[in-house]
Amino acid sequence: MGAVVADDGPSGVKAPDGGWGWAVLFGCFIITGFSYAFPKAVSVFFKELIREFGIGYSDTAWISSILLAMLYGTGPLCSVCVNRFGCRPVMLVGGLFASMGMVIASFCTSIVQIYLTAGVITGLGLALNFQPSLIMLNRYFDKRRPLANGLSAAGSPVFLCALSPLGQILQHEYGWRGGFLILGGMLLNCCVCGALMRPLEPPKKAEATKEPAEKKVKKKLLDFSVFKDSGFVIYTLAASIMVLGLFVPPVFVVSYAKDLGYQDTKAAFLLTILGFIDIFARPICGMVAGLKWVRPRCVYLFSFAMIFNGFTDLMGSMSVDYGGLVVFCIFFGISYGMVGALQFEVLMAIVGTQKFSSAIGLVLLAEAMAVLIGPPSAGKLLDATGRYMFVFIIAGIEVTTSALVLGLGNFFCIKKKSEEPHTKEEAAEREELNKCENKTPEDAKVDSIEVEQFLKDEPEKNGEVVTNPETCV
Repeated sequence: MGAVVADDGPSGVKAPDGGWGWAVLFGCFIITGFSYAFPKAVSVFFKELIREFGIGYSDTAWISSILLAMLYGTGPLCSVCVNRFGCRPVMLVGGLFASMGMVIASFCTSIVQIYLTAGVITGLGLALNFQPSLIMLNRYFDKRRPLANGLSAAGSPVFLCALSPLGQILQHEYGWRGGFLILGGMLLNCCVCGALMRPLEPPKKAEATKEPAEKKVKKKLLDFSVFKDSGFVIYTLAASIMVLGLFVPPVFVVSYAKDLGYQDTKAAFLLTILGFIDIFARPICGMVAGLKWVRPRCVYLFSFAMIFNGFTDLMGSMSVDYGGLVVFCIFFGISYGMVGALQFEVLMAIVGTQKFSSAIGLVLLAEAMAVLIGPPSAGKLLDATGRYMFVFIIAGIEVTTSALVLGLGNFFCIKKKSEEPHTKEEAAEREELNKCENKTPEDAKVDSIEVEQFLKDEPEKNGEVVTNPETCV
């Protein structure tokens, strides 16, 4: 199909930074929205499930937990599938899985069956769409990639604001079974988004010269060599610590408001405020990250976003009234949007295009463990102390710690490493330069004459040496 060629990241292909890339960005926006908002939107059906199956709220909460666990935990599996079959076919199959899971769930007669259908099957389908869409976005955008990442990440708050009220309407009109069936039909749009992921193919000349070499090299389905890169290791460690506390405040802020004595509708409005601010924060942060001076230092902007988020949690722990929680949600929405817009942009900059498909799968697997630990441990802390203040403080400390790990690790480790030759080719170039320095003036004169003659003979092959700002990360 040609998709395998695209996922290999052929060097002859230049990212168009537009054109069909905007269609790819639109598809990525929808996929990101479904992937992150769907596990939260399904929660509006929990009361009917509790009434029909005679179970507790904790039993229904497992549906959202399984969805998120599948989205994060199947990262390496998605990487293997993408590297083997390409992005487009994987996304088409994923869209069918996501839709099929919800459709079958509408006919289930027990909560365990819903775990397997709406949880495992739909979660796997969303995972098979989310990761390839980010990989294709990385293929199509280079100079405008920070902005593209910010716009695609905005799909999460937009869909959250849309799917939650839609779910309530569906539940009221058709019940949970009809709602699941209609949502399953909506998830078929993931297949449409997958069809938009047209693979980039190298020029015919470059493809003809590379065919013999490609036959000899065996393709890696999951590239573990990314762990040799200290930048990737530091990023993975920091991201794992970050997600321990990042998702805790949005989960508990509504309960926090109710505990202070405010009505359910007024408490739920806090999430609307947070989501509305988040919608604008992500694309704006993407625009800022794409600025000429900021982009080479994008990793430090990401560290600042995490510190900002952690500090907001610490200040939010001191809220004693509704006004204080509103201010907290405004600043949390800004910082949360910044983190969402930058997290994959920084990873792309660290590992590069060719290794991104494997790197993102391994990072998501590491984050999956932290996602499963974070909110439940915060709930146990709340049960033990009875005070939300400690929950917010712990979350703030965890996110701030991750910012320090990323920022200081980048400054002291990655910066020093960049002074050493990274590859054998670079080492060979330096060795050649050293030999040239030891040449006599006569030898140097001969070399300069040869170079001048070469440039005169083939002026069309003389190009500019362009430095990539992402290598500064």
